[in-house]
Amino acid sequence: MKIAVIGQSLFGQEVYCHLRKEGHEVVGVFTVPDKDGKADPLGLEAEKDGVPVFKFPRWRVKGQALPEVVATYQALGAELNVLPFCSQFIPMEVIRAPSHGSIIYHPSLLPRHRGASAINWTLIHGDKKGGFTIFWADDGLDTGDLLLQKECEILPDDTVSTLYNRFLFPEGIKGMVQAVRLIAEGKAPRLPQPEEGATYEGIQKKETAKINWDQSAEAIHNWIRGNDKVPGAWTEACGQKLTFFNSTLNTAGLLPEGEDLPIPGAHRPGIVTKVGLILFGNDDRMLLVKNIQLEDDKMIPASHFFTGAESSALELSEEELVMAEAVRSAWKRILPSVLEVEESTDFFKSGAASVDVVRLVEEVKELCDGLELENEDVYMATTFGDFIQLLVRKLRGGDEASECIIDYVEKAVNKLTLQMPHQLFIGGMFVDAEGAKTYETINPTDGNVICQVSLAQVSDVDKAVAAAKDAFENGLWGKISARDRGRLLYRLADLMEQHQEELATIEALDAGAVYTLALKTHVGMSIQTFRYFAGWCDKIQGSTIPINHARPNRNLTLTKKEPIGVCGIVIPWNYPLMMLSWKTAACLAAGNTVVIKPAQVTPLTALKFAELTMKAGIPKGVVNILPGSGSLVGQRLSDHPDVRKIGFTGSTEVGKHIMKSCALSNVKKVSLELGGKSPLIIFADCDLSKAVQMGMSSVFFNKGENCIAAGRLFVEDSIHDQFVQKVVEEVKKMKIGNPLDRDTNHGPQNHQAHLRKLVEYCQHGVEEGATLVCGGHQVPRPGFFFEPTVFTDVEDHMFIAKEESFGPIMIISRFADGDVDTVLSRANATEFGLASGVFTRDLNRALYVSDRLEAGTVFVNTYNKTDVAAPFGGFKQSGFGKDLGEVALNEYLRVKTVTFEY
Repeated sequence: MKIAVIGQSLFGQEVYCHLRKEGHEVVGVFTVPDKDGKADPLGLEAEKDGVPVFKFPRWRVKGQALPEVVATYQALGAELNVLPFCSQFIPMEVIRAPSHGSIIYHPSLLPRHRGASAINWTLIHGDKKGGFTIFWADDGLDTGDLLLQKECEILPDDTVSTLYNRFLFPEGIKGMVQAVRLIAEGKAPRLPQPEEGATYEGIQKKETAKINWDQSAEAIHNWIRGNDKVPGAWTEACGQKLTFFNSTLNTAGLLPEGEDLPIPGAHRPGIVTKVGLILFGNDDRMLLVKNIQLEDDKMIPASHFFTGAESSALELSEEELVMAEAVRSAWKRILPSVLEVEESTDFFKSGAASVDVVRLVEEVKELCDGLELENEDVYMATTFGDFIQLLVRKLRGGDEASECIIDYVEKAVNKLTLQMPHQLFIGGMFVDAEGAKTYETINPTDGNVICQVSLAQVSDVDKAVAAAKDAFENGLWGKISARDRGRLLYRLADLMEQHQEELATIEALDAGAVYTLALKTHVGMSIQTFRYFAGWCDKIQGSTIPINHARPNRNLTLTKKEPIGVCGIVIPWNYPLMMLSWKTAACLAAGNTVVIKPAQVTPLTALKFAELTMKAGIPKGVVNILPGSGSLVGQRLSDHPDVRKIGFTGSTEVGKHIMKSCALSNVKKVSLELGGKSPLIIFADCDLSKAVQMGMSSVFFNKGENCIAAGRLFVEDSIHDQFVQKVVEEVKKMKIGNPLDRDTNHGPQNHQAHLRKLVEYCQHGVEEGATLVCGGHQVPRPGFFFEPTVFTDVEDHMFIAKEESFGPIMIISRFADGDVDTVLSRANATEFGLASGVFTRDLNRALYVSDRLEAGTVFVNTYNKTDVAAPFGGFKQSGFGKDLGEVALNEYLRVKTVTFEY
């Protein structure tokens, strides 16, 4: 069809482009005159294509159409007028001229909210459903017959901008194209608008947007978000006009503690808190405002109202100075009326409009290596100097952290001043649990309380999942390139390395990990894991597949590997940071978002990790951390319909329960690393010294709190006694003590309940007739210390031969010289299959045994030798799925097949 496009803005530009792609002939574009030397995007695009562009300042005078304007229009011979967004009054001589008439886009579900501020009033009235209408133009005000409508859900914290960007803009473009297609096919309906339910509201202007405080908190929230960003809901306080933005009713767990802000007419004074400004309705309910615009138009975080914005300016590097000049040139292009862009040049006072905000955001993306800004960032830093400071902070990864106030617990430990977050981490903020519920986390070295930690409730899980879902579907995480995602993970690894002494000290304090081991393994391997998977981000690839062609046409089939979505990760207490890293690094590298439940008894390194993700610039909502009980938090994650994957490390019993819950809820993808009873077979031809050394490590490493610990050693008869003698000698040399002492090599068990289980475990062994060679008792000192223990003469039927201790208890059994198959049968006679080991100098025997051991990992002449590049996971009831290595990515990806015909 021959189409005349009448309108303006980016929306009009996109509709124009899509209509041309559909094959329609755009015979002319009618748009608004240039403003301050800047052409409207619609006109600019049409001029590039050589389409005639007309910029009439008006179409009529005193209600009468201008004959020369109408004649110019009629000369084009348009068959249809398309008005995607038009602020001018178009005379009926033009509206009725084409054979197909004229269609108009309106951002509400007509007949509700007729008028120019329809989006504002949709939110102000608290509508639960919104959408847009495409209707046939008539001589009324938004009263023409309906052609097409599409609706969407209004989210509780939607603003004009979010609703427009999420639905009304992208779906509206599609809707306009669909409407034209229906007209071209002769299928377009004309449904008279009902008058029932019709409303008309006037244009929202600044003078009419003053807040009425004599209403409920929900109504005030709706008023603020309905005027966000334009014209802006305002009130008078502290002798000036304050305009409020970014309002939410989500105040669960928020305590109204801070400095009062008296507001004339308000039911109660506002309260400036560390997370924003709390306001009250006449129903005493709270709402939270996160940004305030001052009378001088400067936008600040509401939490900074009494303190002001950051006073310290960053000193720019040479590279950053070059970037600043490139951005200065972009400002000059956008603001042609400004002769020189100086530090004090204000973007909006220099003539910029909302369309220029979008342009600036896109220019910055090109100039700054794909840096994603939100439109709000431009409003928060309107002068050139402030804008450059904001860019540099974001590029350095410090911006997210600077906006979040963290309530640290501080302790002077290990010649360091530890700063430990202790609240839940949801949506990029540290917050209290619902009802401000907390619990005590205990230092296993002395049994004393370290601090109170927020105890997550079911509602907190729902908030965290919602934040992760929003970050996955709408946030920056899914928009940045895979390479940029890797860059952020590399930055996170660097920050973990910078804070490694602090992290290792927290592991020693909260988990009883020996500091030197924590530095090397707990923290060191965590850093390596993030660096390894950061490198995989831009190497996750699909494939092309030759298939049979549908002759005479041809086909192309390809596969894509996509992130799953929101993942729940439940980690154990033995390696709090390392287990988090093993799963989270692969999860994030694949592009997912995550809700992590650390073990209730060891939450502190996970919360410190959350702080580092902010400093690294990981977008809000991508990582969420919820300390709490497994029965509450873990269960809700397993049941939650928006969680698409659970990664769990823990007991087999709990793993089975999780697997069942995942199946019954929404058939979640699951990976499980569960219990173990790993056999270690030591043959007489081994290097005995090395076998003793590695045998000790296989059991006593990390106090025996090690998922792959050798749960049972099978020692060949001819060296059995000698092996036991050497082991006991080495055990006696072990230094039991404070894990922070550098000469300690055996610290406290993780928590008191576990210590009791170890005592009971050893009592079982003695009662069944095993020989207790050494240890077997709690160490008589404060804290949860247990003696390194050795049992011999352990027979296959005994409890300690079959059950995992998860502690520093060596279980030794003999096997007859040369009887390889029998010892293999005994080693495999378990429902577990996490790891195993063999010591022998005979290569043929080593290969034979490793082939037949039923375990996910087999160590030959070594033990505990894991690496970030080597897959790790179990067989049988030790679980399924892999951590580490390239294959771990598959646990957090889904494969999509796409077939083309041409």
